[in-house]
Amino acid sequence: APLFSHAVQWLVCTLHAFPYQTEVYYDLTGSITYALLAVGTLSITAGRTRSVHARQLVATAFVLVWCTRLGSFLFQRIRRDSKDGRFDSLKPYFVAFFGTWNIQGAWCFLTGLAVWAANARDPAEQPAFGWLDGVGVCVWCVGFGIEVVADRQKAAWRALPSSKGRYIDVGLWRYSRHPNYFGEWLLWTGQFVLCASAFGSGDATGAFVGAGFLSAASPVFVYLLLNYVSGVPLLEKRSDERWGGEQVYLAYKRETYVFFLLPTRRTEASRPLL
Repeated sequence: APLFSHAVQWLVCTLHAFPYQTEVYYDLTGSITYALLAVGTLSITAGRTRSVHARQLVATAFVLVWCTRLGSFLFQRIRRDSKDGRFDSLKPYFVAFFGTWNIQGAWCFLTGLAVWAANARDPAEQPAFGWLDGVGVCVWCVGFGIEVVADRQKAAWRALPSSKGRYIDVGLWRYSRHPNYFGEWLLWTGQFVLCASAFGSGDATGAFVGAGFLSAASPVFVYLLLNYVSGVPLLEKRSDERWGGEQVYLAYKRETYVFFLLPTRRTEASRPLL
C-alpha cells in the first residue's frame, strides 16, 4: 500500500505535473489514490476469504464518499482558478515540487491506515458491528458535515462581489479559522474509532495481536500534517501577508481558534467589514 500510494504520485509528477509545470491534477490524483487503496485492500481480502465484513464495507464506503466529494470540489476549484498559490515557488524546482507529491503519497497511505488495516483482516475474525462502530460512524458524519458546510460557505463567500480580496469570518469560519481542516481531522478520527473493533482479535496477517491499533497514528498524522506542515501554516502565512496590517483582522485572529471549532465571543474590534 505505501509503495503503491507513492508510485501513483511519482508517475503523475514526473510524466505530467513537472514537465507541464502544473498542479491542476494534484488534488484529483490524491483522491483517486484513496479510492484505489480503499477498493484494492477490500478486494484482495474479499478475493482471499470470499466474504466481507459490514465494518469493512462501511469504512470503504466512507472513504469513497469523502474522496469523491473532496476531489471533485478541489478539481472544480482549481479549474476555475487555474492554479494553487501554494505551489508557485515550488514548481520550477523538481526536488521541491517532487517533494510535495511525496508528501501526498504519505498522506494517502497514513491517513487511511486504519481502513487499510481493517480491510486486510479476515472478516470471520472480526467481531460483529457494535456500539463502538456506531460511535465511529457518528463522529465521521459530524466531521464530514463540518468539512462540506465549511467548503460550501467559503465557495459562496468567494462568489460575492463584496468579498473579493477579503478573508471569510462568518458561518463556521467565525468559530475556527480553518473549520474545513478540523472537519477532515474529525472524520478520520471517526474512521479509526469505526475500525478499532477489528484490531482486538487474533489476526494471521498482522505482526502481532493488536498491531492494528498502531493505526491510531492516522488521526495523529492528519492533525500534525494540517497544523504544522501543510494547510494551516501556509494559509496563515499568506493571510498575514495580505491582511496582517489590519486591526480588524488581527482582532479576528485573537478571538478565533486556529483549528478547533469552538464557541468564541466577537467584539466590536473584529466586526466584519461590509
